[in-house]
Amino acid sequence: MIKTLEHTRIELAGKGIITDEVKQVAVDENIDPEQLSKDIAEGLTVISRNIKHDIKPLGIGRGLRTKINANIGTSKDRISLDEEMQKLDVLIQYGADAVMDLSTGGPIKEIRRLLLSKSTVSVGTVPIYEAVAKAAEDRGSIAKMSVDDLFNVIEGHAEEGVDFVTVHSGLTRKTIETLREDGRILDIVSRGGAFLVEWMIYNDRENPLYEDYDRLLELAKKYDLTLSLGDAARPGCISDATDRTQIDELLTLGELRDRAVKEGIQVIIEGPGHVPINQVELNIKMQKEICKGAPFYVLGPLVTDIAMGYDHISSAIGGAIAGAAGADFLCYVTPSEHIRLPNIEDVKEGVIASKIAAHAADIAKGVKGAIDIDNEMARRRKALDWNGQIELSLNPERVKSRRSEVPPTESEVCSMCGEFCAIKTVEEALKKR
Repeated sequence: MIKTLEHTRIELAGKGIITDEVKQVAVDENIDPEQLSKDIAEGLTVISRNIKHDIKPLGIGRGLRTKINANIGTSKDRISLDEEMQKLDVLIQYGADAVMDLSTGGPIKEIRRLLLSKSTVSVGTVPIYEAVAKAAEDRGSIAKMSVDDLFNVIEGHAEEGVDFVTVHSGLTRKTIETLREDGRILDIVSRGGAFLVEWMIYNDRENPLYEDYDRLLELAKKYDLTLSLGDAARPGCISDATDRTQIDELLTLGELRDRAVKEGIQVIIEGPGHVPINQVELNIKMQKEICKGAPFYVLGPLVTDIAMGYDHISSAIGGAIAGAAGADFLCYVTPSEHIRLPNIEDVKEGVIASKIAAHAADIAKGVKGAIDIDNEMARRRKALDWNGQIELSLNPERVKSRRSEVPPTESEVCSMCGEFCAIKTVEEALKKR
């Protein structure tokens, strides 16, 4: 029997106890701590921080800033701990709120432990990656992973201090049958989902993360671990979006969300990756309705399938619309999505694109104080305060570099307008009587 905490965050909030952690998030988000505590009790907001991980608590949910996550991690073909730690530095520097380690190759445990020791932001993982990698190495097949193998890895991640874990508990045998009937162009593109489909079919068994969900909840309660219920059946191209397979899984996730919150476990719901623009808002509204307002975490979403090399732009378009419609957490996409493992520059570009989307969404949904920095940028722009504008930009180095190319004769204005600067012309004209 797993020994649990005396009270989880949800349980404390339900008793009307406003913790120091809640107060800290409330100050950071400029919101009322009593309302925040109430939202946590109702499963509308989570605080992602493992009791064993000494970081600033991260609030995700209703009324808070739209947060962004950056994925890093090794593959079997590319293993460099030094590069992954450089990626961590870059994603923190440019404003990511969380990082997920998706390593599937090399010393997976060592990479995760190093990441946890160095990260100042919330850390997430997908434990099944390590479980299947170990099964393949030790037993020669992913399908030979045991249920205990999987749960032992999940607990190992929690014990080490991981703040949130993706678990694909909504993928069931029924979902697989619906998938067979739907005739998708791309069946399953989720790596974790693909592992589970292979395991379930080979073993002729139900998904252990669904069948043994109570065991998962008991484990999560021990660490007050946030469960990110993964969308294994998410659409991998826009033509597959919002189909029966996706909705079947979402309905199951709604049920699992209720069970978790009832047991005092914090839950995030993961959402689709490829969605046409006209269906993005619909997907957010459906999730919020079916999952009773639980925080929604979306990959992108990408609004077209032909943006290879520029998928961070496709993702930012979808992310801005999703965030404005109520998504709470955006997973970045880099320019190398669908091509290769991202490098350090890709991580930087992905974070900035996602940051733009999240901030645009916050302005649209009226997050308190979100527009303040834009107003300050406008004032500095009117004053032709270039250093001030550089300071407020998301990538000051890029702005400074491009500004350095402006001729000295146009030091006050930009080289596009030059002497015909609209701001300067109108300001001088308005001074005349």
